[in-house]
Amino acid sequence: MALTLNVASRSCSVLKLIEEKLRLLSVSTTFQRESHYQKRPKPRLRNPSWLTPKARTIGEENFTPENRDFLAEIVDDKLKQCTEKSKQIVTSPVPWTPKLQRTGVIAKKIGIYPLWLKNGTRIQTTLLQVLDNHVIRYYTPEEYEPVQQLRPRVYNKKGCLLVGAELGDPSTFTREYCGLFKESGVLPTKLLGRFFVSPDASLPQGTTINAQHFQVGNYVDVRGKTIDRGFQGVMKRHGFKGMPASHGVTKSHRRVGNIGAGGEKARVWPGKKMPGHMGNRFKMAKALKIWRINTKYNVLWVSGQAIPGETNSIVYVYDTQLPTKTPQKPLPFPTFFENENETAPEDIFDEEVHSFADSTILFDEK
Repeated sequence: MALTLNVASRSCSVLKLIEEKLRLLSVSTTFQRESHYQKRPKPRLRNPSWLTPKARTIGEENFTPENRDFLAEIVDDKLKQCTEKSKQIVTSPVPWTPKLQRTGVIAKKIGIYPLWLKNGTRIQTTLLQVLDNHVIRYYTPEEYEPVQQLRPRVYNKKGCLLVGAELGDPSTFTREYCGLFKESGVLPTKLLGRFFVSPDASLPQGTTINAQHFQVGNYVDVRGKTIDRGFQGVMKRHGFKGMPASHGVTKSHRRVGNIGAGGEKARVWPGKKMPGHMGNRFKMAKALKIWRINTKYNVLWVSGQAIPGETNSIVYVYDTQLPTKTPQKPLPFPTFFENENETAPEDIFDEEVHSFADSTILFDEK
């Protein structure tokens, strides 16, 4: 009897020791998890400094006609000051190299138009009108804070250039939004865009950027928001062929078909093409050639007619980043500045494009 009691007491003491060790292990694991989450916290979304409330509620304002005329005169004077200031801006010339990144521009997609090459080939192009772009502010690589800091080590940091386009009426914007343009001396704009540039490609506040920022023959990347198509099926969204129209097919002509695998998997694989929302996403068309530039209306003729976005939508135009399409000739760096002594032609064509102002049939005199 005593032997059985001793064995039972020993077994109880062993069980207690095992329980204590398990408790210590559970505490250590929880401590490791807490420290892991403390070292790598979840990235939080921080809105940039220029993302402020834009439109204000306009109520009944008892303005007399004289007051409205006076406000219009002030806006016109401010606009004249902006144009004069942009002409007086002078930057230190820096030689351009392919490794330097210039700023982009904000443009409007205004339609498609054909062009003819000198060999008779007909090509389709898209017209992009560069709006009145003005530099609002420049953030140095040390000042700029990205919205989400996911990569701790970033080499060759770029600065951030805030560009505004399409001047608007200051009375329709909020005070916080108008405060963004106080230092630049530019009227509040309806559109704002940020472009990452090299520190040598920074521009002073108030600088105007036009279509001559680019050159014919070079390639650009165009970023825009696709047309919102709503909820669509797989035939329109992904280009599926669909089921047969007859021969035993019943009410499944435009359906997906089999979406999963059987057996041990018995699930739908991630990324399966299925019906869903189509469009309303930012897409980028890369390496589009510039065939023609109109300096009077600041219009670019860009190759292709599949640029994302509908007509009169806003797009962003950049220098292409593809290594095989980098320009061979030096670009206007950091941007093109107008010279009073030189006047650019109204239309600038590529070498391969036929200009209808030139003669097409030549007769030799005998």
